[in-house]
Amino acid sequence: MVPSLLILPLAILLLIISFPLRNKLKKERRRKLYNTPAPDQWFQTLEKTLPMVGKLSAEHGRQLTGLMQIFLAEKKFEGCGGLELTEEMKITVAAQACMLLLGREIEVYPKLKTILLYPHTYTDGETARLGESWNVGVVVLSWNSVVGGARNFQDGHNVTFHEFAHQLDQEDGAADGVPILGETNAYQTWARVFSFEFDDLVEKTEHGKTDVMDEYGATNPAEFFAVATETFFEKPRQMKNKHPELFAKLRGYYKVDPTEWI
Repeated sequence: MVPSLLILPLAILLLIISFPLRNKLKKERRRKLYNTPAPDQWFQTLEKTLPMVGKLSAEHGRQLTGLMQIFLAEKKFEGCGGLELTEEMKITVAAQACMLLLGREIEVYPKLKTILLYPHTYTDGETARLGESWNVGVVVLSWNSVVGGARNFQDGHNVTFHEFAHQLDQEDGAADGVPILGETNAYQTWARVFSFEFDDLVEKTEHGKTDVMDEYGATNPAEFFAVATETFFEKPRQMKNKHPELFAKLRGYYKVDPTEWI
């Protein structure tokens, strides 16, 4: 019998040795998924549920389907509240979630494990909800809200964008309206612009004034980032006109310019 004191170091050594190999295999598997052509069914589905995809450039369209391949292979969907899941539902959610990743060389929501879909607005205690993002790897969505946000792409409201923006925000562990920016010096200018814009929206909301961004963004910095993301993708020209610095920061973060898609 091998003494137990020797087993632990050996197990740790094996983990250390195997980690680079597992990481290499994971990257290779994701590369193959990314380069796998999308089934015709995807385009037929998205033409109906998310017609905005047809306005993307050829390169962005290719990136989108590649990211969707990884998303659909790695994330688990569960139907809740009696909802029977369909491929259409998975494709529609995946497409919108992956639109937030276009142009950026990052992992596909590394902390996310499960998407819970309800047929319609659900309740959390006494509160009616359209969606939620949990920092334990779960996104909850109302399917009818997903459909409404996807088909009406110019009203500034998209629950899928909103909740997956929260996922991006939570990748560093904190839901604070500051996602991972990469460069250290980027955080200072991000804080300056977003603090000013958040305070401005709070003041407008308190005085009953409207803005291109929904007043729900005045709730806290995390909700402001999510609402700003919705507006950036769905009302880019209005945001660029009314909030040029904020638009520029989001364009720098998301690496796309949605004004080109209109």
